Amino acid sequence: MIDALPARGVPAEQVLAELRRLRESDLPTHGGRLFAYVYDSDVAGLDELALRAYDISAHVNGLDPTAFPSLLAMENALVAAAGSRLGGGPGTTAPAVVGSVTSGGTESLLLAVKAARDAATTRSPRIVVPSTAHAAFAKAAHYLRVELDVVPVGADLRADVAATADRIGPDTVLVVGSAPSYAHGVIDPISELAALAQERGVRFHVDGCFGGWVMPYLRDLGADIPPFGFEVPGVTSISVDLHKYAYAPKGVSVLLHRDAELRLPQYFAYAGWPGYTMINPVVSSTRSGGPIAAALATLRHLGGDGYRALATKTQEAVEILASAVTETPGVRLYAPPVIVVCLATDPDVDPFVLADELAALGWHTQPQMAYGQLPPTIHLTVTAAVRATATDFAADLAAAVTATRKRGPIPLPPLLGDLTPEMITPDLIGGLALQLGLEPGAPPGPMAAVNSLLNVAPPALREALLTGFLSLLQRPSW
Repeated sequence: MIDALPARGVPAEQVLAELRRLRESDLPTHGGRLFAYVYDSDVAGLDELALRAYDISAHVNGLDPTAFPSLLAMENALVAAAGSRLGGGPGTTAPAVVGSVTSGGTESLLLAVKAARDAATTRSPRIVVPSTAHAAFAKAAHYLRVELDVVPVGADLRADVAATADRIGPDTVLVVGSAPSYAHGVIDPISELAALAQERGVRFHVDGCFGGWVMPYLRDLGADIPPFGFEVPGVTSISVDLHKYAYAPKGVSVLLHRDAELRLPQYFAYAGWPGYTMINPVVSSTRSGGPIAAALATLRHLGGDGYRALATKTQEAVEILASAVTETPGVRLYAPPVIVVCLATDPDVDPFVLADELAALGWHTQPQMAYGQLPPTIHLTVTAAVRATATDFAADLAAAVTATRKRGPIPLPPLLGDLTPEMITPDLIGGLALQLGLEPGAPPGPMAAVNSLLNVAPPALREALLTGFLSLLQRPSW
């Protein structure tokens, strides 16, 4: 148990040592063996530079850019960099691109939905998204009371343009496409979707949070990356995370609009109280300047040539990992690899056991549950740091598949039965956690049993189970 407020203050070095000990139970954020959550450039000195930049502006407040013009200059510079890489700026067909720096992709997507909702006149706003769109759109719809029209994707995992056209109605305020989708790394038909939205007079947002920064560099290297930015007529907004493939520290994202008029509904302003008039371009009011300064330092230090070199390493790592999957009996590529290697398994290779076996060998992947007609898969986000470890993955993948076959599938305990989301209580979750060997505060162990159970649970029940378990974890030890 950590005593965050001891009666007597603790020496600084002891506090830092305690924090380092806590970090020992975390997954490795560096070293090219974690295929989710973090983005490792493997550039010597980059972390140190970002931390020093963070420190310079950590206590600066982004609430009022007239009080702290340094942050205004930094944000405008980041927006200009993102806009220029995504088809906007002087000399383009979208010269008036503007944007805002947010805390992450979820906030960027939420604000894109807010801007579309607030610009519309309908009292029943709806957004049309492919079933592979990021879950943050569902979160935005929930928070903003917007209806979510989910359109199944085609067999190629890309948004279905014809089905999308059928869903667009008089209350539709936004159509969405991914470049690429997170789960499978597939790029939606952005040009066709944007043309459709433009024809119907509806805003069109490109979710480039995941790979929007790196894909222009991959295109420069000869990769077959179709247009997805402001060079595409009908694209009204784009989101791109700098804390992903721009390798800035968490959390910095950029939401871009084709022009200032499109952005205006994104703002929140309120003067109906005796204090200062609140005016916010993003969700937060007070914002630390630390992440913004760290992002700017990262971009300026790496520069275009640095990002091109990192894209080259990423491309090479993807090719090596994809070949390993293709050459290993029992697994197969589930989608064309660009920045994601998404693999599916044969019936005699349980994907959740395989994820555990890979973890035992030091490879931390992201298992994905079945969805509709889509089978469970294993997701690998590939960053530049993976280039140094990719050749080791092939042999370990083969060994992990062999071990998975020997273990066989996880027998599911009769825990679900007729369980419904309404029946989930803290006591029930506590009992389930014990049966599954999950102890709050204990280091993460094999998760195949948990994932297998969640995989067969209907989505609503899965949500309730995971919510209950997270609530179980997020309790202080009094």
